[in-house]
This record gives sequence, C-alpha cells and structure tokens, in this order.
Amino acid sequence: MSLASKSSALKARGETLKKVRIFFEERAVLEVDTPLLSKYAPIDVHIDLFEVHFSENEKGYLHSSPEYGMKKLLANDSGDIYQLSHVFRKDEIGRLHRPEFTMIEWYRTETTFEAFIEENLALLSLFLGPLPYEIVPYKEAFARYGNKYPSDDPNIIWGCAVEPHLGNEKITIITDYPKEQAALAQTKWVDGVEVAERFEFYYQGIELGNGYHELTDPVEQKNRLLQANQDRIALGKPPLPYDEELIAALEKGLPDCYGIALGFDRLFMLQQKHSSL
Repeated sequence: MSLASKSSALKARGETLKKVRIFFEERAVLEVDTPLLSKYAPIDVHIDLFEVHFSENEKGYLHSSPEYGMKKLLANDSGDIYQLSHVFRKDEIGRLHRPEFTMIEWYRTETTFEAFIEENLALLSLFLGPLPYEIVPYKEAFARYGNKYPSDDPNIIWGCAVEPHLGNEKITIITDYPKEQAALAQTKWVDGVEVAERFEFYYQGIELGNGYHELTDPVEQKNRLLQANQDRIALGKPPLPYDEELIAALEKGLPDCYGIALGFDRLFMLQQKHSSL
C-alpha cells in the first residue's frame, strides 16, 4: 500500500469511528472504557489468551472481549452502554484474524430480540450501506450446505461447508443455535427443541457479529464457565481462572438485556473493499 493510500485509509478509519460514536450518541447509549488487563480470564473453549506477569507469582490476562467488565457496569445500573475496545487473542493470524483487533461491543436493556437485530442492521449500514437480509435458523443453514461434507465434526462442517455460503447476496442472520453453543446466552424452546437465544451476522462468508440475549442466572453462568474449563482440559488446554466478580455482579442483578460483539476491523475491511485485514 502506498503512502497516499495509507493516509487515505487512516482518515477513513477515523471518520468511521466518529460515525459509530455518533450512532450510539443519537440512541442514548453511553460510551464506557473497561480495563484491558485483568487477573481473571474470559473463558472460551477455543480462544487462547495472552498472559501478562506482574511479578514472579502474579499474572493476568489481556482480555479477548470487554464483556465481563461491561456486565459489571450493567449490574451497577449503568444503563445502555457501548465500547470500542482493543482485544487480544493468541495464535490468531490470517486474512481475517489478527492477535490484536478492534471490537464494538454494546448492550441494550428494555428491548426485544427482533428490535436489537434491527438496531444492529442500522449499525452495519454505516459500513456496508443498506442491504437486504435474511434470517436463517442454524439447523436450516446446516441442512442447506453441510449435509454432504465428509466430516463428523460439526465445527469443521460449519466452517468449511456452511460459512462460505452465508451472506453472499444479502446479510445472513443465523439464529436458534444448538443449546450446546449457548455460551453466555439464555436458551428457549422452539418446536420442542431447546436452542440458544443468540444470532450471528454474516456477509460474503465472513462472520461480522455475535449477539446474545444475555444470561442473567449466576448459578448457570458459573456452571457454564466451569464446563468450558473442563472442555479446555479435554482438548489439552490449560484451565483459566473464572471471574468471581462477574458471578457476584450477576448475583447482585444483571438487568434483562441483549448484547453483541462486532468486529470493527472486518467491517472496515469490507467498507474499503480490501481483501484482508
């Protein structure tokens, strides 16, 4: 990239960040700034973290998401909040992955699943312009594209056979994930099957955002974190310290809310018609 192109991209990025902030200001969503470094680790089976050693006997982690810190604020009556945060994920590098990237994370109280999706489509339009969209349940997407792929691993089938077909002509919104993929989302029953109340945005085969009806039950939350650590151990990964302060915040009372994490850098890449981050 030439110096002039770099300068143009820098200005475009700055203008886009400004538009994102205006978007939230117009909707009365407060910008917050939570710590990047914590003694507790956001626990995810498939995400590894950068460790930071304070001393010989003390260490912390660069966060992979500001979620835990933001939920503590929500439990302390912050109201609707958003954050433009640098986040860190170890061993992630490629066309669509960097070990450090910018995330838009935000939470809305007193809303519905459908209304939250609509607000996020408006946010996506800042980057992609107005686009048509479709809502496709996970099971249906799997049946369309994944049934003939030669693997028994649903994660491999999803990544190799399903994802490349999503959002090729319009934004695809995947809903009703299996309950095993609920992570920090609530679950509900659809046609006699328990599914996760979460959704993901896809465009041109790229995952852009992951939204939840946030889990508020502290006992269930703790059980899921402990199970995630057991799953890490089964994969030969070290367990991580779960955030006791997060559980305490949920015990105090997390308001009913929806939240989403969106990859700013991926959205900006698509806006600028680049082929990689």
